[in-house]
Amino acid sequence: MKDLINQIKSPEDLQSFSLEQLEMLCNEIRELIIKTVSNNGGHLASNLGVVELTVALHRVFHSPDDDIVWDVGHQSYTHKILTGRRDRLSTIRKQGGLSGYPNRSESDYDPFNTGHSSTSISAALGIAYAKLLTGQPGNVIAVIGDGALTGGLAYEGLNNAGHFPKNLIIILNDNKMSISRNVGSMARYLAHIRTKPGYFRVKGNVENVLDHVPLAGKPLHHFLSKAKGALKQAMYHNTTIFEDMGFYYYGPFDGHNLKKLISVLENVKNIDHPILLHVLTQKGKGYLFAEQNPGKFHGVSSFDIETGKSISTGENFSSVFGSHICTLASKDDKICAITAAMQLGTGLTEFAKQFPTRFFDIGIAEEHAVTFSGGLAAGGVLPIFAVYSSFLQRGYDQIIHDVAIQRVKAVFAIDRAGIVGEDGETHQGIFDVAFLNSIPGITVYSPSYYDELYYAFDQALYHCEGAAAVRYPRGKQMFRPYDFKSSCNAFDLYGDEKSAYILVTYGRLFSFACKAISLLKEKGISVRILKLNRIKPIDSQVVQSLLGAKKVFFFEEAIAQGGIGEHLHHLLSTAGFNGKFLLRAIENFVPHATMLESLENLGLTEKGMIDTILLECDVQK
Repeated sequence: MKDLINQIKSPEDLQSFSLEQLEMLCNEIRELIIKTVSNNGGHLASNLGVVELTVALHRVFHSPDDDIVWDVGHQSYTHKILTGRRDRLSTIRKQGGLSGYPNRSESDYDPFNTGHSSTSISAALGIAYAKLLTGQPGNVIAVIGDGALTGGLAYEGLNNAGHFPKNLIIILNDNKMSISRNVGSMARYLAHIRTKPGYFRVKGNVENVLDHVPLAGKPLHHFLSKAKGALKQAMYHNTTIFEDMGFYYYGPFDGHNLKKLISVLENVKNIDHPILLHVLTQKGKGYLFAEQNPGKFHGVSSFDIETGKSISTGENFSSVFGSHICTLASKDDKICAITAAMQLGTGLTEFAKQFPTRFFDIGIAEEHAVTFSGGLAAGGVLPIFAVYSSFLQRGYDQIIHDVAIQRVKAVFAIDRAGIVGEDGETHQGIFDVAFLNSIPGITVYSPSYYDELYYAFDQALYHCEGAAAVRYPRGKQMFRPYDFKSSCNAFDLYGDEKSAYILVTYGRLFSFACKAISLLKEKGISVRILKLNRIKPIDSQVVQSLLGAKKVFFFEEAIAQGGIGEHLHHLLSTAGFNGKFLLRAIENFVPHATMLESLENLGLTEKGMIDTILLECDVQK
């Protein structure tokens, strides 16, 4: 029977399917996900790995009364298909379409917005307590990967969840990876558990039988649970860390064995105790290229299904950064590189190969990465922590306490700064400017082009005091006027020197500004650009260059509150500026769309700049 997927309008429809039909449905779901991601881009390998697990969850539980919290949420495509969103899957990650992550505003089946790692256990525990306090029915399930289990927040959640007085199910989706191979002691510990599954399977089978024995079954099960420590001490000389934290542990189980998954979930859903189910899955399952290279197919742009080759190729800021710090490290043996499980995404693969003793992948633990960098710097080396802007948010306290106050030289290579596009609200890199701007002693550079990136890292490493950051956008460098040559100073002036109108910006927006002033010139309006290369601290000459302007237009690809535009306005006001200052920046969370669509919606492309300036200059468009 074909087209089973078209019969699914809600999870309830799964109840009428036979096991054979459910397995056929899993194949159809995989085909749809592969087709959709090949067109739209998105997360492929992670979604292909949890198809059976998701089908089993929705067969056994009854959402939305039962709440399923997906950690990170980049593996929720099957969940969306089964919860009434199949017809809209082709819109995923597109403007006005489905989000690539769970989103409360999108569906009642999404109980909690996710997008960053390691949050599911804490969120699920909160939801479970809310149900307990308000008398709401339903189970709560958190699905967390072994990669997300490297994040400290996951352990904070486990530490508290183990004492919950009712049923709470944590599913450990163990595929041996986050994006790249997992690192650290927990990865080794899970590998050890995988090699000795016999006891846990026998234990689960015994308990399943005992639970179905009338009257005596559950008391006997309770007795055995009390005795489990002694039993396991005799058999394996240790308990699992999860049991020590208060959970009943079951597993590991084959995460692609649908019959077994359904049986296990049915057996644990009514146990009044926190449960941890250990499920083994294969990232990329069902698509050969993703199975062979799950890291490459974790998050992808559009690609050809037959060949697995990406349609988008060529160098970008991440790859240029990766190449450049290899060059720097070859000349300076003090340079180290740190990543929080983002070796591929941040362009550090080649550095890891060339300088393995100076490369540190510390797992999904940005707070640790920042403090670790501070420790490296205090010890006399030069750490460069490469991190996405939206993930650096997690290390704000550590930047203040363990780097800035220490007055040590740690460098933050902030990738995906600004609008990132299709990943949406949780991944837009629009807050780093404001929170770094609030920290004394940090120097921040924002290059527009690759050659400026080289200069920025040279300055950050060797020519400024204390901590420094270099922030650069996702993707390739953009339009550059033939007659613009960066001075590689704190700022550049470009355009008509006599103009009373000055457009101030930095980073990627300079390309749009150059197009804007060219088009404005055709309308008889002369505008000069002041391009900030170093956005913190603002050079004193910047203020002097703007004092005589009639109007200053500041365009900023970052949150307005606490940003560079607000700060520059304050500096100008203090210096006696008598002109008009207009700031166009970002005021709210930015939903998913392409990068260009988002910038257009925000009025930050050349069209938005032109419209703003024409309106202020009272000139017909």
